[in-house]
Amino acid sequence: MDALEDLIDNFSRLPGIGKKSAARLAYHILKQDQQYARRLAESLLNLHERIRPCPVCGAFTDSGTCSICGDPSRDASCICVVEQPQDVYTLLNVGEFRGLFHVLGGVIAPLEGVGPEQLRIASLVQRVRTAAVKEVILATNPTIEGDTTALYIQKVLQDLPVEVTRLASGLPVGGDLEYTDKLTLMRSFKGRYNVGC
Repeated sequence: MDALEDLIDNFSRLPGIGKKSAARLAYHILKQDQQYARRLAESLLNLHERIRPCPVCGAFTDSGTCSICGDPSRDASCICVVEQPQDVYTLLNVGEFRGLFHVLGGVIAPLEGVGPEQLRIASLVQRVRTAAVKEVILATNPTIEGDTTALYIQKVLQDLPVEVTRLASGLPVGGDLEYTDKLTLMRSFKGRYNVGC
């Protein structure tokens, strides 16, 4: 396999990148000067050398604790629980949430051999016990595994003096009922709210 085919093959293993997109990326890099390719390669190498999970929340950081945990302007009384580190950045980009985060590192998935002990649930409980946390927001994905994980965490925290909430799920803004799946419609009915009539 030549160098170009090898690069295309490696790019196509990335999520959401097919063979055509992988080839487009490879040819783009090939058209650039060698310094561009060298900087890209160094950036990739630095990922594993410098990026680590934050010891407090589990988000990615290149320092001791992440900038979110170290930000005194954030509301430390509220923790949003997410599945993966990339979920932290997705929620940060929305700009609505001003609290802290806790990354589980996955979801409970018995068929894949992932139980509660493989996730960062014990460290979440420890954070709730030792800090002045008033609310834990469960922001796991609305899947069977995400719901199971949220339910498990809710039960683990039920005896602690903390309010446990879950992100709402249902019809998206601009969505069309005709094309909405049954599970989303069921969640929308269960999550309905009073409009003041």
